[in-house]
Amino acid sequence: MSADIDPIRKEIAFQLRSGNAHLSFEEVIAGFPPKLRGTVPKGLPYSAWQLLGHIRITQEDILRFSRNVDGGYVTPNWPQSYWPESVAPPNDSAWEESVQQVIADREQFIQLVEKGDLFTPFPWGDGQTLLREAFVIIDHTAYHLGEIVAVRRLLGAWPSQ
Repeated sequence: MSADIDPIRKEIAFQLRSGNAHLSFEEVIAGFPPKLRGTVPKGLPYSAWQLLGHIRITQEDILRFSRNVDGGYVTPNWPQSYWPESVAPPNDSAWEESVQQVIADREQFIQLVEKGDLFTPFPWGDGQTLLREAFVIIDHTAYHLGEIVAVRRLLGAWPSQ
């Protein structure tokens, strides 16, 4: 692997963890009041729990797809398999476990980026590359983090309020 790819790998890791144009996952989730995690604000279709779950499920799916260690990757049913079944977490520990899973899967994906071939299409895909999958996670997560901020603002639970 060429040394000129290292800055690309570092930038991908930076964008996955925080980026320049948006808050980090940890900043958006920090201090979210437990009693509001399952509340759907008027005019919006999702609760913070649903959005958190969607981020977690989607990122985990992209990680599994990108690894495809046993060659047995199967695409989950869209859209139902990409969203949590309930509007609210069953308990506080479910919220915390989901948060920790997002962070752990993100770090595992960064490990793939640090060592893997960014440009060669996966043999099991339809032209997807590790670089493309990194961009999908970055874009998808940033989009839904913005939605979580909107949910928090509408619920009066954003720190600047």
